[in-house]
Amino acid sequence: MSTEHDGTSAPGVRHPVPDAAAYLAGRWTIDRTVLDARTNTRGTFHGTAHFHPETPGGTPLLHAEEGHLTWNGTTTPATRTLHLHPHPNGTATITFTDGRPFHDLDLRSGHWLTRHPCAADLYEGEFTVVSEGEWHLVWRVGGPAKEQVLRSVYRRMERRSG
Repeated sequence: MSTEHDGTSAPGVRHPVPDAAAYLAGRWTIDRTVLDARTNTRGTFHGTAHFHPETPGGTPLLHAEEGHLTWNGTTTPATRTLHLHPHPNGTATITFTDGRPFHDLDLRSGHWLTRHPCAADLYEGEFTVVSEGEWHLVWRVGGPAKEQVLRSVYRRMERRSG
């Protein structure tokens, strides 16, 4: 995956994050575009993400997204749930709710590239933190039957205390 600028974020804008879990904790709005390059179909997702402990003071953090996906002129509710397992060095491991690994996450430089093979498809993720209250995520998905790009902008809904 190329790390050259492709219009997904301002070139050179990086906000280092010493602790991914502490940074992500809270509520975020999500604005996502979805492009299926094989069919030239475009869609959007608008919703929220909430990173919070499943139990008070517990880990991992639950990453719950909910909103509405508009695809081919039809709008439907859409959700996604993942777990964020923080590590003492400020990095994290992301898993599916059933415990299967998804990807690693290291935002200490404000930028992270990761990959996730899924059957015959390959998901390539690019995380860019642009400020205390905004981060971008681009997933490029390729495989025998898929060629998609999902671009998301997350904006903090509430100020963190402390």
